[in-house]
Amino acid sequence: MQIILQQDVPNLGKKGELKDVAPGYARNLLLPKGMAVEATPQRIRDWKKRQEKEEMLGRQQEEQARELAEKLKAVELVMEMPAGEGGRLFGSVTPADIAAKLSEKGFEVDKKDIEAEGPIKTIGSHTVAVKLHAGIKAEIAIIVEAKA
Repeated sequence: MQIILQQDVPNLGKKGELKDVAPGYARNLLLPKGMAVEATPQRIRDWKKRQEKEEMLGRQQEEQARELAEKLKAVELVMEMPAGEGGRLFGSVTPADIAAKLSEKGFEVDKKDIEAEGPIKTIGSHTVAVKLHAGIKAEIAIIVEAKA
């Protein structure tokens, strides 16, 4: 029996997927609990249309992410932080600091998408990656200078 999942079901699939299951499993568990609906010809047509829309939207988002990645490659952020002897910072440059600096330059990036190997605690040049989309990352140069 074919069903369309209305929510994520462990060991079966994710919301919106079309699945073949045993009729008893569908009739006794999935359908009564609202976890799935029977895949009628009309519902299958609607499901295919929805899948095509989602694919098109995903391609558009991927293209936008590639364009943003090209723009971000040219960006060089200069961060001024208080530092002590030997070039050690009194704090650190965090992903939140980097996201704030990027927003000043007109790039809206979530701090959760900034991937650094750890907090930046020294003066000098560093590189961090910004995750923009599945498989698309942009490298940004961070230059940390001592605040005068």
